[in-house]
Amino acid sequence: MSKHGGNAFIPLSIAVLTVSDTRDESNDTSGQTLVERLTNGGHKLAAKAIVKDDVYQLRAIVSKWIADDSIHAIITTGGTGFTARDNTPEALTVLFDKNVEGFGEVFRAISLEEIGTSTIQSRAFGGIANSTVILCVPGSTNACKTAWDKLISEQLDASHRPCNFVPHLRMADAEQCETRN
Repeated sequence: MSKHGGNAFIPLSIAVLTVSDTRDESNDTSGQTLVERLTNGGHKLAAKAIVKDDVYQLRAIVSKWIADDSIHAIITTGGTGFTARDNTPEALTVLFDKNVEGFGEVFRAISLEEIGTSTIQSRAFGGIANSTVILCVPGSTNACKTAWDKLISEQLDASHRPCNFVPHLRMADAEQCETRN
């Protein structure tokens, strides 16, 4: 499905945040799945944290990472459902300079094939803040696999054509989307 052009792959520095009241490093399979996939894909893990599903703690960590010029992308897992403790969208969307509406739409379309109509209970979303892309996926390990394997890996790959997020990040040498040239 991926279309690769003449641009070379550019390794990005990616931060991973697990949002959970019950996970720690010993049982954070979703965060670990994302770390394994991004490093196996040639990217660098810039930071990793686990935070309770608290609006202000979420904002504090993500704001710190957005302000860090060495972090190109942030992937969060968890807090995107409908329980009273699921606050990731409410916490983070206010930080965005631009929303990436298509991220949640495409994630749910892909997920529909895997879990059927239960995908409507995912509030996966994305945005860009201070030239950092932030992609937020559900907390299940399978959702993280789906998001990385079928969506995120291509969009964080400078060689993916016709478009990817790399030109929108703090990287001066990335070429613009082919559809805009």
